[in-house]
Amino acid sequence: MRIPAGGVTLGGPVSNQPPTILHVDMDAFYASVEMRDDPSLRGLPVCVGGEADKRGVIAAASYEARRFGVHSAMPTAQARRLCPDLVLLPANFDKYTGVSREIMSIFHRYTPIVEPLSLDEAFLDASGTERLFGDAIAVGQRIKDDIKRELALVASIGVAPSKFLAKLASDLDKPDGFRVIQEDEIRTVLDPLPVSKIFGVGPRTAKRLESLGVLTVADLASRSRADVLREFGASGAWIHDLAHGIDTRRVSPNRVEKSHGMERTFAEDIGDPEELRLLLYEFCEEVSFELRNRGLRGRTVTLKARYANFKTVTRSKTVDIPINGGKRIYGVARELLAKIPEAPLRLLGVQVSNLSDVRAPIQTGLFNLPDPMRPDAPDSRTTEALDKLRRRFGRGTVVPASLLRRRSPKREREGEDEAK
Repeated sequence: MRIPAGGVTLGGPVSNQPPTILHVDMDAFYASVEMRDDPSLRGLPVCVGGEADKRGVIAAASYEARRFGVHSAMPTAQARRLCPDLVLLPANFDKYTGVSREIMSIFHRYTPIVEPLSLDEAFLDASGTERLFGDAIAVGQRIKDDIKRELALVASIGVAPSKFLAKLASDLDKPDGFRVIQEDEIRTVLDPLPVSKIFGVGPRTAKRLESLGVLTVADLASRSRADVLREFGASGAWIHDLAHGIDTRRVSPNRVEKSHGMERTFAEDIGDPEELRLLLYEFCEEVSFELRNRGLRGRTVTLKARYANFKTVTRSKTVDIPINGGKRIYGVARELLAKIPEAPLRLLGVQVSNLSDVRAPIQTGLFNLPDPMRPDAPDSRTTEALDKLRRRFGRGTVVPASLLRRRSPKREREGEDEAK
């Protein structure tokens, strides 16, 4: 059901079980915030990301830029070729995090059951709000109106009986969309869609399905569950259920990304302890930067090491205060590295888990000791300033002095990095 701008229209038969799940997705969030704050950018192909000559990538693209084929995660150099008049802006995650807090506060006006997925996206469960605010459709329209009126930003919203369908609905009429999928409309909506619209069907799975003659969601739904299980194992059950609109996941207010890390398999085994420490420091700096970009911090640091004989060991430590600074993560990781047997390694990695959202408050110490995570802490201000330089000019712009000798092309080609 499409909702026209300016109001809610319920036309069509009403299901016995009305939809209660909402998925709210801000349209071109980072770019939209920048255009809101600088009206001269409106109507231009605006992108937020890193510079092309520093191997930067696009973090967000306005819809004007998307008309040229530019999209997020695209190398900036490629985006420049597609759109020579591209307006490229450095990311300001401090500002985006602040705006995200305002958006989340609007959600919480209507329901306490909010599951943030990122700074600009969340699931909401509006069941039980009927007496106060109306049904989920009315709640979604009020949220959309509040965001536009108070923050001058546009959200696309999907309302459906499940998380999968709500997320699908929010994407169907972008930008500035509002789409409702009633229970008796599920087959009509799903059947004509390409099978790649099923959550969990990536390019490889889509190719395998295509080789089996499965091109649409209807094709997948028409196959027997046993056949899909035989071809794809446990994941086959998941995608077959979604093809039938079945998704029993609940909206979880405490949901957060489980972990983030980086590991590298070396072209040749490395036994020099100092070399391993420098590598570990480099990994910790990369992981910390990604955590801050994602608005996360964590309490558990895990070291992973694999020896020449393929024996793999892991060591973990949990700290009292959640961290996302490279030096603090490295301090814990180096301590863990010192605890494993000293021998040449073929793989080294570090992971931060037990994550929490930076928008959530931290319990302070009993005696009010300095909190290193406070925004006004000296080290925090320094880190924010360095992050701004990295986002604008590329990650290699500012690196610890001890890592300078590791930035040669030969070193960057050595082995493979895996961010998780």
